[in-house]
Amino acid sequence: MINLAQLTNTHRPAKKRHRVGRGMGSKCGKTCGRGMKGDKARSGYKNHFGQEGGQIPLYKKLPTRGFTNGRFKNEVFAINLGMIEKLFSDGETVTLKSLQEKGYAPRRVPGGLKILSSGEISKKVTIVANFYSETAVEKLKASGISFQQLSFGE
Repeated sequence: MINLAQLTNTHRPAKKRHRVGRGMGSKCGKTCGRGMKGDKARSGYKNHFGQEGGQIPLYKKLPTRGFTNGRFKNEVFAINLGMIEKLFSDGETVTLKSLQEKGYAPRRVPGGLKILSSGEISKKVTIVANFYSETAVEKLKASGISFQQLSFGE
């Protein structure tokens, strides 16, 4: 398997590293591209992101209006009927806990489990979930598979 460390650039040659401070003939001697004086010309200088000297940084000048639901959002874990067909065998119960034991669902799911309708299911499993799509309910009823809807706190 290939990973990012093994990729090579085949389209253009790599730029040569610019060696600063190698004499006046190198175009980057004496001050080595750092200018004349000041903090940035000294060794050990670190650039502090957002720092603008005595001026108020830009991120503090921007308005903080409005509301975002991001802090209160409860992400649900959704699974298709076709995936349930692959993962489970006859007579098993499909719950968030059983999906976590099989290594398919993440450890923490604040919003619960949702069943989606993509794919077909023929195995006689019992499904216990918080949410179901309308077409998933129709498919489950048509194939005679028992399912139970949990309230959000369970």
